[in-house]
Amino acid sequence: MTFQFKPAIREQVGLLVGLAGGTGAGKTFSAMRMAAGISGDKPFAVIDTEAGRAKHYADAFRFDHGDLHPPFNPQAYAEAILAADQAGYPVIVVDSMSHEWSSEGGVLEMQEAELDRMAGDDWKKREAVKMAAWIRPKMQHKKMVQRLLQVRAHLILCFRAEEKVEMIRDEKTGKMVIVPKVSRTGLDGWAPVTEKNLPFELTASFLLTADAPGMPKPIKLQSQHRPMFPLDQPIDEESGKKIAIWASGGAMPDDSTRHIKAIETAADMDALKHAFQMAYKSAKDDATQRRFKDAYDTRKAKLGGGL
Repeated sequence: MTFQFKPAIREQVGLLVGLAGGTGAGKTFSAMRMAAGISGDKPFAVIDTEAGRAKHYADAFRFDHGDLHPPFNPQAYAEAILAADQAGYPVIVVDSMSHEWSSEGGVLEMQEAELDRMAGDDWKKREAVKMAAWIRPKMQHKKMVQRLLQVRAHLILCFRAEEKVEMIRDEKTGKMVIVPKVSRTGLDGWAPVTEKNLPFELTASFLLTADAPGMPKPIKLQSQHRPMFPLDQPIDEESGKKIAIWASGGAMPDDSTRHIKAIETAADMDALKHAFQMAYKSAKDDATQRRFKDAYDTRKAKLGGGL
């Protein structure tokens, strides 16, 4: 059979979105809101690894619930997600994806079991084969990721996040100090509990923090997806609606009206500067930027900041 090409058309595109956060960061609620916006009048699927806690939201959202029990190995996750995809759900929420890495039967325990199989209690041998013991668990994880990338439904993965620190030498005092750990997927020391590359395999991924529940802090966010996730407001049903429109091939709605309103109603100069910065970053052309600048100047004058 001859390999064929045809013009690329954006249609029936499934998005994989990751939300990571600690306790109180709003990751489950944000995932539910986004899923509700995508699915519209249809129920979405929730794969729950936390003993039915997702059911706490049963009165607020329309979804079908499935418990995923230990062992939380990559294959179990892949099978549950594929079952939901084959059932035709428009959106699948997985809460929590972190169990696949660090909970009972997850990748970390799989690697430890491999060490036991390869070296037993011979600690010298265990040290020698430590890296080799990662081969099978990592291969299963990679196979799961490849399957996720083939899912037609929109997939929202919730991750737990942990606060991590490291010791560095203070250049001024010469003393060792404890500071938040810097990582590619972290912010202020918080990082998702998962294999380090998974957040970058997703279409978009965000860190949520308890001081601003639901407010997206990008880990990965490409330019074509930015209009779906305004960084100055919580992830909500509107984000889901925008995802559904974009994935079906529709044009993204113009968000400039919301930005203009935010500028025109800014309570003080700090709020005005923030609203203008968020608006200016979102502008797709010079004309829109000029509209934002005109609105900024007008509001600045009314607030007593001069022209």
